[in-house]
Amino acid sequence: MAQPNYKTVFVFLDTDKYCSPFDLLVAVDCFPDSMIFKYENVTGEDAPKIVFDLLFPRGPAGAAHTKIFINGSNFEEVEKVVTATQNAMKSAPWGNSIIVDPRGGYSTAAAAVAKTFGTAMEKGLGNLENKKVVILAGTGPVGQTAARIYAAEKADVTITSRSLAKGQIIADNINAEVGTQRVKVVEVSRPEQTAAAICDAEIILAAGAGGIQLLSKADIDSAAKCKIIADINAIKPLGVEGLGSNDDGVELKLGVFGIGALAIGKLKIKTETEMINRATAEAQGLFDYSIAYTIAKDAILKKLAKAAAK
Repeated sequence: MAQPNYKTVFVFLDTDKYCSPFDLLVAVDCFPDSMIFKYENVTGEDAPKIVFDLLFPRGPAGAAHTKIFINGSNFEEVEKVVTATQNAMKSAPWGNSIIVDPRGGYSTAAAAVAKTFGTAMEKGLGNLENKKVVILAGTGPVGQTAARIYAAEKADVTITSRSLAKGQIIADNINAEVGTQRVKVVEVSRPEQTAAAICDAEIILAAGAGGIQLLSKADIDSAAKCKIIADINAIKPLGVEGLGSNDDGVELKLGVFGIGALAIGKLKIKTETEMINRATAEAQGLFDYSIAYTIAKDAILKKLAKAAAK
């Protein structure tokens, strides 16, 4: 009897009522011959049933070609599905790879932090350790993930939020993860509060939703200690006034270097693509924000090494 020629299958478990086409397209571009199944409104209770149905029909050999991509805009729900999926695999005879990149937040945050790291090194400012970082709109998907990564890099992080209570929960969770007080929150519910929030910042990351300006030229001028400003918003109006989407280390004013959304986006796509490739090459494993940052930072380190060798 001929052995099955197993096709790569990506199964999207989305906690939202619709599955974002962004990650579907990246997966298809990585593996044009793959098949994609998507489930929407997935909960932690649903996940084990779906996982068991994925594992057993193809057996251990086929399961190695079945990759689960967990997605959604609500991080709490996403984490419930991740935990439930992992627990289901522990109770099964075999498992498979899990990719977690909710609405692209993990790979975008990883790319944004890596780009600020690269710019700091290129401009002779050193690594991220003990750098004072302010993340505007720091409770969103990208903002809170970037805060986790900066904290892991031993930066001193301030996240801004319209809700002090919401921001404090996120800060407390990250501080518990890293085992020390690395993250604090300040309330910014009005534009005029921004200048005070960034007064000591060396690095500023605008992590807000598309089409919302978070940082004005006046704010930038008031941030006397700032050296690097990055923005993830490519939809006009952009998140940072005067910073172009394609800017990559462009001097916004004397000694202040800007990184635009599309410059971050190029690294984000490379990072997510590599996450998918690695997950597909491995029979099992969790590929989340920490893996995304390792990939993005390694790409930056290679670029720095190449420039130094010239």
